Amino acid sequence: MADRALVEITGLRKSFDAVRALQGVDLRLAAGEVTALLGDNGAGKSTVVRCLTGVHPPDAGEMRFRGEPIRLGSPDEARHLGIETVYQSLGLIEDLQVWQNLYLNRELTRGFGPLRRLDRKTMIARSRDILSGLDVHVPDVRATVRRMSGGQRQSIAIARAANWGETLVIMDEPTAALGVRETAAVERLIGRLRDASVSVLLISHDMGQVLRVADTAYVLRRGRTAARRTVAGTSGDELVGLITGAIEGDSPA
Repeated sequence: MADRALVEITGLRKSFDAVRALQGVDLRLAAGEVTALLGDNGAGKSTVVRCLTGVHPPDAGEMRFRGEPIRLGSPDEARHLGIETVYQSLGLIEDLQVWQNLYLNRELTRGFGPLRRLDRKTMIARSRDILSGLDVHVPDVRATVRRMSGGQRQSIAIARAANWGETLVIMDEPTAALGVRETAAVERLIGRLRDASVSVLLISHDMGQVLRVADTAYVLRRGRTAARRTVAGTSGDELVGLITGAIEGDSPA
């Protein structure tokens, strides 16, 4: 397993008026590993993700990407680093076809000047390759997303993020609304990303899932990093205790 740091966050702080959302978050994402970010509602998980994806600038602290300090001013700057996010809302347009969703806002064209037109043939062919490479099964890439099951939609959103997120894919509760079989398919997909040396930051309330797919877990509590655990050396009960405060945290270093 890789041990190089892809992303290092130190002393991250962020306030919104009188609300101190982050009060000192430390986080290290190793290259090619799955890191779980855990915490109760309001612990600061979403704010960390928004800072890491350029939605909110932090008030203080440092973020490093492959050892170099970064300050992201927009989601486009994060995408330029190969960072993509799969939100709970998925961000898919139901009345577009699968291949259109995969290439949304990244359409390929051919020709020159005013004669440029969409290269539908190439995008359809590459969409098949993208899904096949991640073992994602859909009836046809030319079918509309509206016809897909919940698991297929989730897999399409993850495949899109994985295709463009060359370094880090952030997943926010990727299986919250899925059944057992669909959840297993998404978890296999997370494993394939790791096998392809893509780092994954997983936000999940499912401790069983964390234990199945993650390498490392960080626990946030009241805007601070409360603990860091290697998944192989912890349990669901311990992680729940750290989240609730029933078990005292420790230095995450």
